Amino acid sequence: FARKSVIQLDLANTKKALIVPAFETLRYRLSFPKSKAELLSMLDMGTLFTFRYHVWTKGHAPTNFAKWRTATTPYRVEWEADFEPYVVVRKDCPEYDRRFVGFGWNKVAHIMELDAQEYEFTVLPNAYMIHMPHAPSFDITKFRSNKQYRICLKTLKEEFQQDMSRHYGFAALKYLTAENN
Repeated sequence: FARKSVIQLDLANTKKALIVPAFETLRYRLSFPKSKAELLSMLDMGTLFTFRYHVWTKGHAPTNFAKWRTATTPYRVEWEADFEPYVVVRKDCPEYDRRFVGFGWNKVAHIMELDAQEYEFTVLPNAYMIHMPHAPSFDITKFRSNKQYRICLKTLKEEFQQDMSRHYGFAALKYLTAENN
């Protein structure tokens, strides 16, 4: 479905970021749903959850999963603080900021940059992905256990936001105020 959407939504000639709604399971073995209807049934039964529902709802909340349940056509959503959806974008979109290696803020910064460049966030109504459980990465373990790692990440975030302000001016103020609210 994503491939068809890329053509129908003219991704090659427009500034669109196609959002693939993300779900997760806490089970190590899962029969991947063959349709949206099957996925919704698994969601209702508690076999699946919206991505990071238990730990970080802000990251995917703007996807508007309630709307996605019944959507039959792509719909637009607006950027919000900490938004980090999985997206399909054209090849010449902004690259990930290289400051954010390891754990923390790589997708958030990328989505922020796409928003600053006026990309339209469009949720695909029949596409989805499922995150499977796995052991914590080395980097998230460092983030959780090492205060210095968290301090460095905070410094990099502030530097990134200042760079956004310098580059995009007044339009980038919302990124600074969202962080402080």
